[in-house]
Amino acid sequence: MKNKTNLTIGGVIALLVAAYFGLDTQQENAAVQPSTTQSKFNSKTSQEISSAQQNGTRVIEHAFKNKLSDIQVEGAGKVVAILPDDNEGSRHQKFILELENGQTILVAHNIDLASRLHNLNKGDRVEFFGEYEYSAKGGVIHWTHHDPRKKHPDGWLKHNGKTVK
Repeated sequence: MKNKTNLTIGGVIALLVAAYFGLDTQQENAAVQPSTTQSKFNSKTSQEISSAQQNGTRVIEHAFKNKLSDIQVEGAGKVVAILPDDNEGSRHQKFILELENGQTILVAHNIDLASRLHNLNKGDRVEFFGEYEYSAKGGVIHWTHHDPRKKHPDGWLKHNGKTVK
């Protein structure tokens, strides 16, 4: 029930952010509604993808400024640091992305549930669909993989034309 509530709260927050920034709420809602985003992803033009990622950057920026969490978001950034894997509990590949607005976020990608991004280098572009969590350092994107229990929206990462879920 908590995940459903968080997604609903995230949807409301995204709509408020969309209204605040004067964005098209249907497009912003697509960034919060993962099944819509995922099913339409392959048919989007590069301009629509770029727009969704720009909106995601604005949502993350707003969430960071207001210390908000549990927000499903699509975005992209440039790899500025590659960190050692976290091998405590579920293993996570970790790296830091810089968004187009200069904000940095940590990506914690569960490699027990999804493939790691291979040949990841500083300067590479990575697209993501996952859940944003506030942290004082800019935030964390996680849930960038499928949920085997089907209780959380499936996320993904895209690097060098390959999508991992």
